[in-house]
Amino acid sequence: MGRRHSLPPLSASWRHEPLSPVENDKVQRILRACRDRDLDQLRELVISEGGLIEDEVRRTAWPILLGCDQNQHADTIDWRSLPEHGDEHQVELDVNRSFVYYPEDEAEERRNERKHELSEVIVGTLRRHPMLHYFQGYHDIVQVLLLVLGVNAAAPAVARLSLLRIRDFMLPTMSGTEPHLDLIKAILYTVDPVLANQLSRTQPFFALSATLTLYAHDIEAYGDIARLYDFLLASEAAMSLYLFAVIVMSRKEELRDVEADEPEMLLVILSKLPKPLDLESLIRRTSEIFTQYPPERLSQPPTSDWSLPGRAWSRVSANSVLKTTHADPHKLAKQSLSDGESMFEKHAGEVKRAEAWKRQMLQTRRLARRYQRPATYTAAAVVVAVTAVMLRRSSLRPFFAAWGPVWMGLQRRMSDLMQRILTPPE
Repeated sequence: MGRRHSLPPLSASWRHEPLSPVENDKVQRILRACRDRDLDQLRELVISEGGLIEDEVRRTAWPILLGCDQNQHADTIDWRSLPEHGDEHQVELDVNRSFVYYPEDEAEERRNERKHELSEVIVGTLRRHPMLHYFQGYHDIVQVLLLVLGVNAAAPAVARLSLLRIRDFMLPTMSGTEPHLDLIKAILYTVDPVLANQLSRTQPFFALSATLTLYAHDIEAYGDIARLYDFLLASEAAMSLYLFAVIVMSRKEELRDVEADEPEMLLVILSKLPKPLDLESLIRRTSEIFTQYPPERLSQPPTSDWSLPGRAWSRVSANSVLKTTHADPHKLAKQSLSDGESMFEKHAGEVKRAEAWKRQMLQTRRLARRYQRPATYTAAAVVVAVTAVMLRRSSLRPFFAAWGPVWMGLQRRMSDLMQRILTPPE
């Protein structure tokens, strides 16, 4: 059956000083909100400065923010008895590269035990929910939850996070990320159109690493990523996109010296988060912008590179996590894993149909380009033929007597040309 014990979470190992009276009072209020399942109060406390303060509190609050059952632990079904998932080889490769930055100064034996537990949580989630597709960087997300919650509590938390919060990234293709990137462009254009215009020639793939992994791949300090997850887990899925847009806007002075016609340079700069990150300031600004410009109020960038019919938000699938976690802060807590699987299947079907339509349109355009010249010559041949018939009419016979041979010769030439074009090469 393998090892079922859990290594002790890190606790607040990044904090060396005792809690201040203000912090201690906040912890008590957080724990009361957790006890009462008061999500509104809990989210308000999480977003305020300092977040959940320490890991002892996170171990109570994070499962509640994710909607885990109060007494829920690891699934009773032994995942080892389930069929292997097709992505397990990639999981093994990524797990071997985990725990690079934190925990610090940990013995190799203990680090290997953590890797074993990380593999168990990921593979267990994939086998229990085989429709999910692993993506590189998923292990970074799970690593954070594992360090805070321990393996038993992490298992149900990871399942809910995967199916109800980041499932757009676990579809059969990465097409689910496109609306997320489009939303970042819309946020930038709405809040800072000058900066957005400067970035208009750069597709926002620079945001993919950070937003795909909820910043766990890019933030190296354990205290920072734990604090940031307080905020993200207490917010709807779109909030991580607003955060990235705010990070970009915070670098406006740095980007000012880069010309708009140097998209490669912009891509290099923006693909790496600035260091250090002033998280409290970024979280505060992100919350303000989200309140002022919620997704449904975002403007549509007008440039040819960015514009598509309709606003960015209107093109987001109703089954995307961007909408199924939107508006009602209690939505995620109310949703079940079965709900997540159902929304996953519907969204995957939409993506499949959309991609089939794109392939059909591409094929149509290729055929149109291929037969553009034959179509032009056909139209010209029809015009010549009709003109020749008209010239044969009695009222035009004097004119035809003079010009008829010319038109007839032109008609024969057009006919010969069309024959050569339409005859397949041997």
